[in-house]
Parts: sequence; C-alpha cells; structure tokens
Amino acid sequence: MIRRTMAEFDVKAGLQLALKRIDEVLANRPKEIQTPKPILVAVSKTKPPEAIIEAYEAGQRDFGENYVQELVEKSQHPDIRSKCPEIRWHFIGHLQNNKINKVLSLPNLHMIQTVDSEKLATRLDAAWAKLEPKPEQPLRVLIQINTSQEDVKSGIEISKAPSLYQYIKSNLKNLQLMGIMTIGAYGFDYSNGPNPDFVSLINVQRSICEANNLNPESVLVSMGMSNDYDKAIEMGSTIVRIGTSIFGHRAAKN
Repeated sequence: MIRRTMAEFDVKAGLQLALKRIDEVLANRPKEIQTPKPILVAVSKTKPPEAIIEAYEAGQRDFGENYVQELVEKSQHPDIRSKCPEIRWHFIGHLQNNKINKVLSLPNLHMIQTVDSEKLATRLDAAWAKLEPKPEQPLRVLIQINTSQEDVKSGIEISKAPSLYQYIKSNLKNLQLMGIMTIGAYGFDYSNGPNPDFVSLINVQRSICEANNLNPESVLVSMGMSNDYDKAIEMGSTIVRIGTSIFGHRAAKN
C-alpha cells in the first residue's frame, strides 16, 4: 500500500536533527518553564514499514498514526513486530465509535491522544474492560481540545475540557488520563507573538491543575508539530508530534 525507496529520505539524520533541536530549545527557553524533556512521537503516517524500522533502530520508540487502517497494518506488520518489539503506538487521529475495538486490540498500543467527548471516553473504558486477555494497565488517553475552534477540527470546546477531565477521572477506572492535546491552526505567523492555540492549551492545563490540586507535571501537554515544535517546547509542551522533519514530506494525495 505504501511504497518508498530507501534513498528517499535519511530518517536517522532527520531524527537526530529533531532530537538536537529539542535539546537546544530546552537549554535556551525561559527558566520559569520547568517542564521535563518532551516525549517525541514520530508521526509515520503514509510512510512504509522500512522507515519506521530505520527510526526504531536509531533509538526512536514512540510512533504516531492518524488513520485506523494504517495503524492496523503497521502494528501487525511482521517486520515491525519482529524488529521493533518495544515500539509504542500513539493514535493521533479522529477515532470513530465503530473502530474502537479494532484499535484497542492492536499490539503495542500505548496511547489514544484524541478523546473528545464523554461518549467516546465511556465507550473506550467499556471496550478496554472487555479485552481478552485482560490488559495489565489502564488505557492511556489524552483529551483533545479544539483550541482553534475550527469546524473541520475534532476536539472538545475549551470551556468544556475541565469537566470532561473530571468526568473521566471520577468515573472511568479503565482509562489512565495522562493529559491534554491540541492540533491547532496551521501556519501561524510567530512574528505576531505567541501561538494562541498553545496559550489556550497551557491555560486549560493550569485550570485543570488548580481545580484538582495537581502538579502541572502530572498533566501532559501534547502540542507542536514539525513546523512549530520548538515554539511549543518553549511554552512547556511535554509531547511533540513530529513527522516531516523525521521522515520527509508526504506525497500529495491523488
């Protein structure tokens, strides 16, 4: 389904440059930002198993996929299964209710980053409880927030995020709520100041922590992609999702 020549992009070099840039930003960001080094999720959508294996062999462990069918194919690919035994899959796309069981049964599923309603959260909780064999750990999830308020974007409204956080924490024992995420608007001009989507997400994190008497480090913040992950880290992102900087640009859709 997905093809590529090995010479198309130097995945190892792309990964090393991203990691180097992360370290540079951490060393130079404002001292009052004390969040830990962010988790790097390598977004491998449209990229073939060979590229994922290259990144894994260079030390990468966390990988993100946007589409259910692609995640199904890659997580069960025999080469990835044999060569990447410690891989951790993050689902970062919109999850339809009829695809829940398909995703939760996949090997090495680490996190669902896109929970955006009580309904979806409840169904994930119930489906995880019914899995056989029974998982040893709860399902890790993030709440997706539509900080840009775009109709084409998934995610719960900013004002409703704290109540969804409380609902999951209080009622859904099969979910381990790790934090919050946003995709945000594309192409923000940083000459105009800080990204308002990042500001909004950090404000939601602050509200959640204050309402629940939590340390900010206990609520992960997933924001920032290839074009702006450095700006996101400067503001305290604890998960960055990087695709093209590691794997090269994706082919245009037909």
